[in-house]
Amino acid sequence: MKAIVVGAGIVGTSCAWFLARDGHEVLLLDPREPGSGTSSGNAGVLSVESCLPLARLSLLRAAPAMLLDPEGPFRLRWRYLPRLLPWLLRYVLAARPARARAVAEALVALIRRADEAHDRVIEECGLGELVRTTGWLKVARDPNRFERAIAEEREALDRFALPYRILAREELLALEPALAPEVRCALWLTADRHVASPLAYTRGILRAFEARGGRWLPRRATGFRRQGRRVAAVITEEGETAADLVVLAAGVFSRGLAAGLGLSLPLEAERGYHLMLARNGCALAHPVYGIEEGFLLAPIEGAVRLTTGVELASPEAPPDYRWPRRLVPKAQRLLPGLPGRIEREWLGLRPSLPDGLPVLGRAPHVDNLLLAFGHQHLGLTLGPLTGRIMADLAAGRDPGLDLTPYAADRRFC
Repeated sequence: MKAIVVGAGIVGTSCAWFLARDGHEVLLLDPREPGSGTSSGNAGVLSVESCLPLARLSLLRAAPAMLLDPEGPFRLRWRYLPRLLPWLLRYVLAARPARARAVAEALVALIRRADEAHDRVIEECGLGELVRTTGWLKVARDPNRFERAIAEEREALDRFALPYRILAREELLALEPALAPEVRCALWLTADRHVASPLAYTRGILRAFEARGGRWLPRRATGFRRQGRRVAAVITEEGETAADLVVLAAGVFSRGLAAGLGLSLPLEAERGYHLMLARNGCALAHPVYGIEEGFLLAPIEGAVRLTTGVELASPEAPPDYRWPRRLVPKAQRLLPGLPGRIEREWLGLRPSLPDGLPVLGRAPHVDNLLLAFGHQHLGLTLGPLTGRIMADLAAGRDPGLDLTPYAADRRFC
């Protein structure tokens, strides 16, 4: 079977590798080098304990205060609000307690299977040197604020029997001595692994894909030529390429491509920034989220990566690096050995649906089109699992879980 995968982030590259592993002739389409887009800019956490849905009442209640804080973890570009309103309305509806519980269960059904897919990728693509089981830390100075901040997450971790530890000051600083001594408590998510370079991880999968005869073509997909209930060809800027099977895994850009086939999907970009900060003598060993600070620091590619929260704006809007730059002094207070010199600035587009679940499965009314996008903050975590699921569907195998919660024609709220 000749397959085309549109999009070469961690999700699309994983789909391509699993399909090639099954013996298909696979073409990977993306104008950018695989892994160099949004997939490259995260904190490198394989977050298999992310059991809280993005749409929940606690975040709705906190949103006004976060919007008023120029250094907080949430920003909105107001001129984009009219276009964003339908997405926000669905987000609010998805935060209803009963719906949020159902989303959490669907999310956990995915993350419980993510490690096994990563194990297969790590072993067969030779990526073991990039991955360590460190867990990651959510830390705070104020014990009372810490208890309030983690209460909801701790309840969910207990409900789903996901492992964690609560660390007091002495135990925390022994585990992560790079932290400031006034940091007094932490939630340690012990089962999560850390990838030293998300870009190198995706590139390693790409090399294994190419070793199996797969091919990356640096072209932009602009649409599809449909023939009855099938996609006959993918249209690019240079012409058409015929395919027996198409996998759409183009992140936030999947929305426009899917619309050309009559699929209306409420997909928006949760824009995220990062700064690469010179590490020098700062020996940070774990990803660390500062609860008071509202950002995450992680050791990546020989530096410390500061990753921000969410900016809701048009995908085409220019970046505003003033926001992450204002956070550098806070990062230095959290990690006293951090020099604070910015080596690189970056903006990425997390593809997000209002209920916080990805779209996974067959496209309605298009027999040979598979959909694999909308992984929001969990693209790195769920990329290999998504690839395995797409290969199972292509081969007619049972993917091992009910894909109904991730269907493209669900209500999203």
